[in-house]
Amino acid sequence: MVELQLLNQADAPVVFELAHCNNGMKVAVATLNAPKALNALNLEMIRLLEPQLKVWAEDEQVAMVLLKGAGEKAFCAGGDVVSLYNAMAAEDGNNHLEVFFAEEYRLDYHIHNYDKPILLWGNGIIMGGGLGLMAGASHRVVTESSRIAMPEITIGLYPDVGGSYFLNKMPAGVGLFLGLTGASINATDAKFVGLADHYMDGERLDMLLHNLSEVNWGKTNVLNHEKLTQLLISLDEASHIPPRSEIKPLAESFAKLAELDTLDAQVEHILALDSAENKWLSKAQKALEHGSPLSAVLIQAQLNRAEGLSLKDCFQRELAMSVRCGEVGEFREGVRALLIDKDGQPQWQFKTIADVDSKVIDSFFAPRWEESTHPLADL
Repeated sequence: MVELQLLNQADAPVVFELAHCNNGMKVAVATLNAPKALNALNLEMIRLLEPQLKVWAEDEQVAMVLLKGAGEKAFCAGGDVVSLYNAMAAEDGNNHLEVFFAEEYRLDYHIHNYDKPILLWGNGIIMGGGLGLMAGASHRVVTESSRIAMPEITIGLYPDVGGSYFLNKMPAGVGLFLGLTGASINATDAKFVGLADHYMDGERLDMLLHNLSEVNWGKTNVLNHEKLTQLLISLDEASHIPPRSEIKPLAESFAKLAELDTLDAQVEHILALDSAENKWLSKAQKALEHGSPLSAVLIQAQLNRAEGLSLKDCFQRELAMSVRCGEVGEFREGVRALLIDKDGQPQWQFKTIADVDSKVIDSFFAPRWEESTHPLADL
């Protein structure tokens, strides 16, 4: 068992610790610490993580960062959308939404561009905002319990936190399918679509920490990236057989999905897939049928319009889209139905895809700020 030096209060929303390694270097550990809320990411957590990552980036004794969640159920089940709902219900002029999303996306972008290795322990549920933290980490480990999803269509939102960027980098049609259905994927498929790098048994976290403390870390980030990769490859090979892929058997169908030009045809294609003996696919189809038609149209437009954009451009565009979601109303209604009243019966303004006016979709992509005054102008 590795002894960890506690850097802040043990009951803080994010707990920071240091593991002292055999050669005098240190492994920094950040733990999202809200297990009862499945470590849902709130503004306080974001405001703790961002400056601490900067401190560790500048500390020559810190070789790498390990990011994990408290408890066994989840790394992070998403952003704190209840606080966003309360702000929308209070009609605060979208101030809270703008602040929350801007600071969340800044943190995500920081992780994507972090020079030192960040090992993300992706055990259990990883959804929405949790995936935003995961996507940019340099070394992403998933386990037999990993369930990863961007289920924003169920709450009238869209796959943000960089989804415009990483969904477009998946195999043909897969990113669109995952966005439109909110389907959760396992460890094997997370690796297949590029959201994870290594597989390990969930019970091996303590062993992993021990092994990290024994690495002969160097003084250069490039060398430490290589050392971490080699360690994780060796632990990969010692783990049990990962779960079977849900996506690979449907790869041909997803490729056909990508070739279709209209959203109506794409939705029809997904719903026509034979799911009689496939619970995973059946659940995905039902989520698409029950989800927000506005979100479905927005997701297709999001991915089409983001092709070829830089990560920075994607985050800047998503901030405007997310704030706009707070104005249109479907986001507020979706959160109400799922998490506030929990009646599971959202009353969408737009009942079908055909009801969604193209001008409404265009409004999500309209510039909200001058380039110089954009809240994320300095990314």
